[in-house]
Amino acid sequence: MDRWIDEIATSKRRLDHQDGARLINANLSALMTAAAWRRDQLHGNRQSFSRKVFLPLTRLCRDVCHYCTFAKVSREDRKTPYMAMEEVLGIASQGASLGCKEALFTLGDKPELRYADARQTLEAMGFASTLDYLAFAANQVMKETGLLPHLNAGIMTATELASLRKVSVSMGLMLESDSQRLCQPGGVHHGSPDKRPRVRLETIALAGKARIPFTTGILAGIGETREERISSLLALRELHDQHGHLQEIIIQNFRPKDGTRMQASPALALEEHLWTIAVARLLFDPEMTIQAPPNLSADHLPELIGAGINDWGGISPLTPDHVNPEAPWPQLASLEQATQACGKHLAERLAIFPSYARDLTDWVDPGLRTQTLHLMDTEGYAKTDAWTAGSNTPPPQRLIHDLRAGPALRKSGSVNALLSRWDQGQTPTIPEIRQLFQARGDDFLAVCQQADRLRAAAVGDVVTYVINRNINYTNICAYRCQFCAFAKGKTTEDLRGKPYVLPLEEIAGRVRESALRGATEVCMQGGIHPSFTGQTYLDILRAAKSAVPEMHVHAFSPLEVSHGAQTLGISVGEFLAELKANGLNTLPGTAAEILHDPVRRIICPDKVSTQEWLNVIRAAHRLGLKSTSTIMFGHIESYDDWAHHLLRIRELQQETGGFTEFVPLPFVHMESPIFRKGLARKGPSFREAMLMHAVSRLALHPLIANIQASWVKMGAEGVAACLLAGANDLGGTLMNESISRAAGASHGQEFDSLQMQSLIKACGRTPRQRNTLYGEPKAVRRFSFGMEFA
Repeated sequence: MDRWIDEIATSKRRLDHQDGARLINANLSALMTAAAWRRDQLHGNRQSFSRKVFLPLTRLCRDVCHYCTFAKVSREDRKTPYMAMEEVLGIASQGASLGCKEALFTLGDKPELRYADARQTLEAMGFASTLDYLAFAANQVMKETGLLPHLNAGIMTATELASLRKVSVSMGLMLESDSQRLCQPGGVHHGSPDKRPRVRLETIALAGKARIPFTTGILAGIGETREERISSLLALRELHDQHGHLQEIIIQNFRPKDGTRMQASPALALEEHLWTIAVARLLFDPEMTIQAPPNLSADHLPELIGAGINDWGGISPLTPDHVNPEAPWPQLASLEQATQACGKHLAERLAIFPSYARDLTDWVDPGLRTQTLHLMDTEGYAKTDAWTAGSNTPPPQRLIHDLRAGPALRKSGSVNALLSRWDQGQTPTIPEIRQLFQARGDDFLAVCQQADRLRAAAVGDVVTYVINRNINYTNICAYRCQFCAFAKGKTTEDLRGKPYVLPLEEIAGRVRESALRGATEVCMQGGIHPSFTGQTYLDILRAAKSAVPEMHVHAFSPLEVSHGAQTLGISVGEFLAELKANGLNTLPGTAAEILHDPVRRIICPDKVSTQEWLNVIRAAHRLGLKSTSTIMFGHIESYDDWAHHLLRIRELQQETGGFTEFVPLPFVHMESPIFRKGLARKGPSFREAMLMHAVSRLALHPLIANIQASWVKMGAEGVAACLLAGANDLGGTLMNESISRAAGASHGQEFDSLQMQSLIKACGRTPRQRNTLYGEPKAVRRFSFGMEFA
């Protein structure tokens, strides 16, 4: 029997009713082991929860469940049948200030059908029904506080569900049990018309047809049998198979409450609860989220995790559990400690679960998508830090502290095995790269620490930088990349700065000024001006070289090269040869953004395709022109898109060896058009930005030795942290930087060499000025505040 349980845990075959019958008397320990293993294959070491406020909009209900204390029936309770909007918004505002992101509305089923005072109150407020008032309240909470509404509104019609979908990102309705027997006289649901299984399953099915992310589950211990629990779970699985909308299955344990008909009934035994959790995990596909409320089993949290759950549900730092008032929420600090003791990491999610949040177009009403995007990270979990790329907001200190504190002690076996395989030189795959980007807790620390070890092996403890200057010769651009706030039309002034074109004399003057200040490189890029041709780029190059012949010119993105070749009617290779002959030394690997065309078709549809970008770089490398490589991440793309990008860079480097470095560029959102339109996230979380540096070190090892951290995007504290996660270069001092500043970045004007050296030394590393190709510069100069030093 135990062997059969082990087999079903690893098998792709789905269990049926007959298999379920075999589980009824299965060994509990074996069941829990199999369930936990199955859980870990998809969910790793993450144990999710939602930080919420609990808003009991009304405590009246037309049903009379024999175990419920939420619903009130006395005249005293009915004096104020509904929460006033002032109270609703007050609680929601307090919750938002405490970091909550979910507003959980719970209410009884259609109380106006039973209580005249409920009808009268609704009429006085101007609402036709409880659900109409709910729609208004949810909309107000989202608009006024930014919390995402989740509605537990009871039985609903298709029309009612469609109306409430416009004001909530998710909804919920517990099936509790599909046992019709419990609705008969003597059963707990007798006298409760809304608890009939057929009625509840119909609402859950209608929610699926309406594309509503839905939470449901069973209440175990109310008189049902194990067979009936299995039947209930399989009924829910069938609905999910049809519609794909069940984001979570809750396995809630019955607890008797004083003042109810079941107050003398025994609570569900722990063994029964664990058995039900484990069976649910085995019946559903591994990706399903299985939850057990922690406040109802506060003394047995490790056992719940051991049985296969991966979610704690909603936890409020402000409001009680109004359905189970006798069971207070655990403090988040103690819940986190208990979770970590089980080798798991507490990961905050939204009311809408990650897989649905990553597909908002399908699952969320347009009016709620922007706020959802603003609250989520790339994976669809809650973005929990206030840090954003380019801002002055400091990064989360706890994360940096943990990274400095010492080695990861509880990394998961799958991550450990993966890191070992990569360390042996195996080419990574997209699922493997995705898994590392998902790393949290000790897995996150392990990934960063392994990247740091590879950094030390590849380049030692030296941290390099180059003294350079950015020269952005025009901000007029015929392209309309959705992320770019730098480019302007000929008369566009709605964003930062006015349209301009630098004269050749000005370009030459800036190159001379750069040399006087000790620069060994000028980096020249600009918009694709409608009147620019390949000859324009040659003229710009000649102006720079005539001003300072020995200056290293790092210029022209693959888009500019492609444009220049096209306007001259020659091949990319021929144009690159012309540029090289006229003094071009290296190319910036910009305009890459995300090298995966499904993303490019959204953020830069008229730009070069992935293959065209690679072809330009390949042609440059074949001519002996080396280049950098970049990624611009944290807007609309996924971890899989990041993986595609890294693998394309790795493949080309294997072929040509022409990349000098890889530069992660986190998305600066503030003035970006796609963000202003409400279609993008607020850039990556700090954890994700750190992981991009670490995972790129791992995925590109040993082919690309240098991983650069951008102080313009990450800030001084950010790049210092990246030096703990695989980075070994801080890029250039810049003197002037326009592109990130136009997007809203606070950094970008200059980070002089004395500041670079000070930062690097404070990190316990050795600073070294380099040239563009990572060699020794011909003349080492330092500058600060416009003054030169020998």
